[in-house]
Amino acid sequence: MSEGPQSSASGADLVLGTAAAPWGTADDPGTAAEPGTAPETAAEPGTGPAPGPRADDGPGRSVTVVTLGCARNEVDSEELAGRLSAAGWTLCEDAEEADVVVVNTCGFVEQAAKDSIDTLLEAVQLRQDPQASPRAVVAVGCLAERHGVNLAQALPEADAVLGFDTYEDMATHLRDVLDGRPPASHTPRDRRELLPLAPAHRQNARPQNARPQDARPRDEARPPVRLRLTDEPWAPLKIASGCDRRCTFCAIPTFRGAHVSRPGAEILAEAGWLVDHGVRELLLVSENTTSYGKDLCDPAALEDLLPRLTQVPGLHRVRVSYLQPAELRPGLTRAIATTPGVAPYFDLSFQHASPSVLRRMRRFGGTDEFLELIEGIRALAPEAGLRSNVIVGFPGETEDDFEQLRDFLVRARLDTVGVFAYSDEEGTAAADLDGKCPADLISRRVEDLTALVQELMDQRSTDRIGRRV
Repeated sequence: MSEGPQSSASGADLVLGTAAAPWGTADDPGTAAEPGTAPETAAEPGTGPAPGPRADDGPGRSVTVVTLGCARNEVDSEELAGRLSAAGWTLCEDAEEADVVVVNTCGFVEQAAKDSIDTLLEAVQLRQDPQASPRAVVAVGCLAERHGVNLAQALPEADAVLGFDTYEDMATHLRDVLDGRPPASHTPRDRRELLPLAPAHRQNARPQNARPQDARPRDEARPPVRLRLTDEPWAPLKIASGCDRRCTFCAIPTFRGAHVSRPGAEILAEAGWLVDHGVRELLLVSENTTSYGKDLCDPAALEDLLPRLTQVPGLHRVRVSYLQPAELRPGLTRAIATTPGVAPYFDLSFQHASPSVLRRMRRFGGTDEFLELIEGIRALAPEAGLRSNVIVGFPGETEDDFEQLRDFLVRARLDTVGVFAYSDEEGTAAADLDGKCPADLISRRVEDLTALVQELMDQRSTDRIGRRV
């Protein structure tokens, strides 16, 4: 991280809500998300009333929020925007017009971290431009939380690096930055340790130093603290935060924490709020949506929630994302496939198809189990949409393993597949595994599989012409 990355976007590309850079966004309702997540989160919607305007915020305090990464980050950015707006800050569409540029970073894999740093450096260039308004650049989000003080030391150009614990009172922290009193960056820690190991004990737990949103009584349905940053007719809605799985390639649980489900009443209230603000389709997001409800002592909570969401007046469709194949139970499969108003869309995080590779990833299943799952989905909803992502070049991946993955994708006939090259990630068990594939071999396999996947997706699209999906 100490190397100075080359910037990829221009200052004019930094706009409210997104970074319009060549790499685009990590996911949306139809594109691939980070491998192995099921995709990250920070400040939960509805964690309490937004702070009221403060007299010392003063007029003219303005901010732009630039979002990188996944749909969960989009929710976090809108929550930050809501709190800042309620505290008297003006949200600017153009970074050149704002006093502060807040970059909501992504830090899941090496490339995402590089993209985030590129964007931060572009914002720094705006701060140095006498024709532009920015006086400060602040890093928040996953890269900031994951690396904290280490990122601050490696990137002294940023005026502050703030972790998730600062979100609730971000207005105060940004004011301090502008006043020359930037808060100290945090020392990274494993956020899984903030809550009890047993999921059933998390909802009412308030451990020392935990975020208020890490746990709260399940019967509290608080109004959403959110400000929409786009006028799109769809929006992500976060139903849970954190992940309890221990996939060897993924560091997300260490900085996003243990799985915590949001109360159903709170989710329904935010869904109604989003509809009131022009949304007609909801994308339910979390790190692992199939885990929703296990800490509520209700393993069928999502099956019960989906039909209730479809009854929200004015809402046309609900889409579910980030499904873990090993946890996709028959009742949930049926609910997604057959509930009117729920899109028969299955975002399945397969990652690979070779059983031996999957075990080294600490994941379950293989070609036979995955094809059986797909067959069951299509028996319920023949035109169901299926997407996934796979990792190529995982330590120990043999030529036979790779051929098994190719064969699975040919037989599965998925609608969308994201292909990712494996890279060692700090703090993951996979980084210490033997059998590392050479970089040139990984590149060749990625190129080969990407070409195959594109051909398969084109075929699938052609097959769907004339059908109602």
